[in-house]
Parts: sequence; structure tokens; C-alpha cells
Amino acid sequence: MPNQIQLSTDLNRYTELRRRLIEADPEIDETTLLDTLEGATNLNEALGEVIRAALDEEALADSLRDRMGAMRERLDRIETACSKKREVAQAVMEDAGIEKILEPDFTVSLRVSPPSIAVVNEAEIPEPYWIPQPPKLDRKGVLDALKSGTTVPGATFANSKVSLAIRTK
Repeated sequence: MPNQIQLSTDLNRYTELRRRLIEADPEIDETTLLDTLEGATNLNEALGEVIRAALDEEALADSLRDRMGAMRERLDRIETACSKKREVAQAVMEDAGIEKILEPDFTVSLRVSPPSIAVVNEAEIPEPYWIPQPPKLDRKGVLDALKSGTTVPGATFANSKVSLAIRTK
């Protein structure tokens, strides 16, 4: 795969050759110009190699993402099984009246947790118990408003960016 220096060199050669061809024949049509440049430079091949490498890495990233998703699901199953086993052990210990078990590799005991809160009705909780949050800009809302023709003070459309579209067969 070509490196950035090779791509830069090929781009410079392509640009200079394009300039000279147009200078020599200002009436040259775009198809002829592009065909001539493609045959005289390696830029298209170099870019093709870069795109192929990007596609390979995207496929690898997709595979890793899928694998990570499967591993997350497996982790969730293991954590659920662990939690259920602890719940079963706790329930059996409570039913049997066993408060502590000493094993060579661990000690397990039942203990009473400190009280936690149960919110019955949030609307009734007084203001001092609420944490104020700084406002956050609703970027999607602003974009939707601008798209619908609404003027939003302090916001406007940004210039469109050129993006690279790659279709594979």
C-alpha cells in the first residue's frame, strides 16, 4: 500500500500533468483528460490500494464489533448467572438460619444492609433535594428548526463537507 509521501508525489505528478494537458489543449474534453491522466499516472491505482486497505480494516472493525457484541452478551449471561447463584445461596442461608459459612477459600455471611430510599412520588420531594443541571443545547432540535425554515438566533447551517462514498459489490 502506498504511503502518504507516495500519494503526495503521485498527486503532484497528476496535478502538474493535468495542468500541462489543459494548457496544451484548452478544448480537451473531461473524458479524454481523465483517460490520459489515468494512463500516465499511478494515482488511481494508489488510491485504489488505499481504499482496499480501508475496506479491509472496516471489515475487520465490523467483525470485531460483532465479536465484542457477542462477548458482551456472554458477559451479561455470566453476570446474570452469578447474581442468581448469589440470590439462591442467600435465600437458602436465610431459610436455614445460617448466618456465616467458613470455607478454605472464602467466608460468606448474611448481614443487614443500611436503609436505602424508596421514592414513592418524585413530585412531592422538596426543591433542596434536587441537583440543578446546566442547560444542554438540543442540537437536533436546532437543526430540525433550521431545516423547516425557522430562524434560530445564534445558529445557522454550516458549510457542507465533502465526504467519500464507497460502494462495494
